[in-house]
Amino acid sequence: MFRTMIRLALLGAIVSAAIAAVRGLNRWRSSWGVDPADVDRLLPGDDLVPDPSHTETRGIEIAAPPSAVWPWLVQMGYERAGWYSYDQLDMKGRSADVIIPELQSLKVGDILPTFPGGGFEVRVLDEGRALAVYTDTAITAAHAAAFAERPEPVPLGLQASGSFMRTTPPDFAASWAFVLDPLPDGRTRLIERVRVWYGAGTPLSAVATPVFGFGVFLMTRRQMLGIRERAERAGRARMAPVAPAPVETMPAADPAEAITAS
Repeated sequence: MFRTMIRLALLGAIVSAAIAAVRGLNRWRSSWGVDPADVDRLLPGDDLVPDPSHTETRGIEIAAPPSAVWPWLVQMGYERAGWYSYDQLDMKGRSADVIIPELQSLKVGDILPTFPGGGFEVRVLDEGRALAVYTDTAITAAHAAAFAERPEPVPLGLQASGSFMRTTPPDFAASWAFVLDPLPDGRTRLIERVRVWYGAGTPLSAVATPVFGFGVFLMTRRQMLGIRERAERAGRARMAPVAPAPVETMPAADPAEAITAS
């Protein structure tokens, strides 16, 4: 009887701790990077998914102007410059720490790949101001079919993500917008908005979708921090004082030569 009471007490403590942890994570997720002014705004790309089942809007301030942040956005993508997030989950290697000139010519209709051969389609491109990408059931299926014809090694993290995605509803549409607002003193507010519409789901998707949503939060949070870190570091490097070049001095004249010359 005494042992049973101890076990029940321990079980109760574990359950209470788990509930407290979940509540703490939910509070963190619901507040990090959230500004009501951003949430209520109409942003470029909102019309791509007009009736979303779920929307997330988050922002971060960066001590660099929009012109210094924009190049990091247009070079994103798998096997491009990366996503500046948890690279072991969405890249073969490490996300770039420098601006790559050959990846700066992004245009509407291009694909920002999330895996070899497919990803998000660029739908809105307002240079220095806004980038919005889109995918849906048809785009994903077409990319997956094309990739199946020429399979390539895929990192384990992407394999796990793909397996998890198969638990989501079969019909979906998603937009992902990046907006740069100029702030005083040469700063920028980077706003990211994800809008997702889900069609009819499966019993498993009802459980999987909230978990996936939290995963999206973790990835985009790390991404925004990664973009800020890179843009600010590049700005500091540009502003670093340059040591003056050494001044060449003429050798002092030899008095003997002066007397001879006279």
